[in-house]
Amino acid sequence: MAKAIAKNNIVGYLPSDTPPVGAMLSLGFQQVLTMFPATVLVAALTKFDVGVTLLASGLGTIIALLVSKRKIPMYYGSSFSYIAVVFTAMSLYAKDCFSSSAVYCPEGVRLVQVGIIGTAVFEILIGLLIMRIGKASLDRVLPPVVTGSIALVIGVMLAGAALNNASGSSIGVAPELAWKFWLVAFITLIATILFSVYLQGKGLIGMLPILLGAIFGYLVAIPFGLVDFSPVLAESWVRMPHITFPAFTDPNAWGMVVSISLIAIATIPESTAHLYQMSLYVDKLAEELGREPVKIKELIGLNLVADGSDDLIVGFLGGCAGTNYGENNSLMAITRNYSVPVLMAAGGIAIVLGFIGKLAALVNTLPVAVQGGLGIYLFGIIGMQGIALIQSEKVNLFDPKNLALGATILICGIGGNLALPNGIFPFTIPGLFPNGIPAIVFAALVGILMNVLFLLLPPSMFGVDERDNLNL
Repeated sequence: MAKAIAKNNIVGYLPSDTPPVGAMLSLGFQQVLTMFPATVLVAALTKFDVGVTLLASGLGTIIALLVSKRKIPMYYGSSFSYIAVVFTAMSLYAKDCFSSSAVYCPEGVRLVQVGIIGTAVFEILIGLLIMRIGKASLDRVLPPVVTGSIALVIGVMLAGAALNNASGSSIGVAPELAWKFWLVAFITLIATILFSVYLQGKGLIGMLPILLGAIFGYLVAIPFGLVDFSPVLAESWVRMPHITFPAFTDPNAWGMVVSISLIAIATIPESTAHLYQMSLYVDKLAEELGREPVKIKELIGLNLVADGSDDLIVGFLGGCAGTNYGENNSLMAITRNYSVPVLMAAGGIAIVLGFIGKLAALVNTLPVAVQGGLGIYLFGIIGMQGIALIQSEKVNLFDPKNLALGATILICGIGGNLALPNGIFPFTIPGLFPNGIPAIVFAALVGILMNVLFLLLPPSMFGVDERDNLNL
């Protein structure tokens, strides 16, 4: 066992360190608690099985840690970035998923699983490509103006789902009862925002604003009669998660491969940013402990291969598409614990939780009004993170090329979702998109192809000088 204590009494664990058993289990439980709210909320919103999602999250994390050669301390949970395309896919090809009160839709899950596996293959290939040619070359094909704009579109496209839940219209609530749902939703929203803003830097509790907001909204919803506890009473304590297998033989599934894989374009920068941030903290701790720097920032390609490995696991089991969690990364920074064995213990705890039937049933009693309140906040953050990426990368928005890329992606993605029937562009591709191309997918494809055109025919070839950026 390695107890990393320097001569100046600084305590912390580097990725290769193994804390004592008690510390490892308690630190691991904290990691599970931190990822739990958002991970199970994604499952509840998209009608995936909560037990499978927890099981896949834990197992996927362990596999990803092993693939990264136990060098990159990351925990994997459900990604909000994929919700828009999951909603679209299920609404098109498994129409009963969101038109019924059922909390789980295996028919839709099986279709989406094919797309998640496609995402896994895409991430692994991109990771291997970066390991060979370097990230700078990839950034030319997927510049921040493209990835940031796609993230913004994803967040805005989810606005309708959040408000439909907030109003209760997603479950067909009578108009005269909608006020209850709106009231609970906005109370949940305000509480979550207050927890997020005023509990910053307050230790573990400061990392759990979504959980606290969900609990607060849940308690408020009870006297309004919006919570039904009967499923919890009927469920057994221990149950087998509803594992499903991908619908590879369904002709509609292959369009999901393209659709869902393209969303990874928006998550790759997020994953890379997490790696850079983590590397700074880990190497600072190593310096304070008088040990060699770990330099995990040099493992960008391997990190994406690990991301893909996680998605392979969740794709085959029927869990939600994953991402490495910023919340867990922040918790590691606060506790100065970057131990990979701790994260593997956390994965084991999540696997065990996946078999607790009453826990999954309790999560599924979360009222849609509370989900709507949380969704307004969380989906908006996805969009704002797209803006933050463009801002942090100092994208030159005085350059007509960048303006054209961002503008086209935004209008095709957001406008297509608002104006076109079912949010589908009427361009069919046999075998992939027989009914047309979803707006978010079309927007991403157009943005990527337009950027490739600018790479092949740069404005400088025509004597055009690049405009200076505004330095603030």
